[in-house]
Amino acid sequence: MKLIIRNMVCPRCVESVRNILAESGVNYQKVKLGEVETEALLTEEKKKQLSEKLQEKGFELTRDRESELIEKIRVTLLDYLEHIEESNKPNKSSVFISDKLHYNYAYLSKLFSDKTGVTIERYLIRLKIERVKELLGYQSYTLSEIAWRLKYSSVQYLSNQFKNVTGITVTEYLNQDQLDRNTIDQI
Repeated sequence: MKLIIRNMVCPRCVESVRNILAESGVNYQKVKLGEVETEALLTEEKKKQLSEKLQEKGFELTRDRESELIEKIRVTLLDYLEHIEESNKPNKSSVFISDKLHYNYAYLSKLFSDKTGVTIERYLIRLKIERVKELLGYQSYTLSEIAWRLKYSSVQYLSNQFKNVTGITVTEYLNQDQLDRNTIDQI
């Protein structure tokens, strides 16, 4: 049985979900970002118990097909962010998402916007800005290197987008006592 779990955004989340499954006595074949494949069908009571334990740790067991697809889009966008950094010539986000999920991008885009109130493009921009904040926090990269790494056309474009999303400039962000970042599930 395949379960879609919201807010699984990193390897630690996968490990946390594995622990919850073990504590709940749920045998599984595979656990990956946003998805668990159990060895057997779960009763409604078992699903309810699992859902409660997942919620205690900030996860959510999705219920309907559209919610599952929204979560798959979110996970795919995280994959796309990696693809951007690793590839010299990354695919367009629309192509990447459509290829991964095997749905028409126009359908996915409309569904995502209708259900979340934000476009896929806007969500991706927020993800990229959080990645920029992360890289700035390492103090190992210049803004030019970060812009190149995330495939921005220029440092100026990155700076403008940063200010539009955060409300402050990169310099103001770096001058803060504590660098403010959002977790992926808060985006």
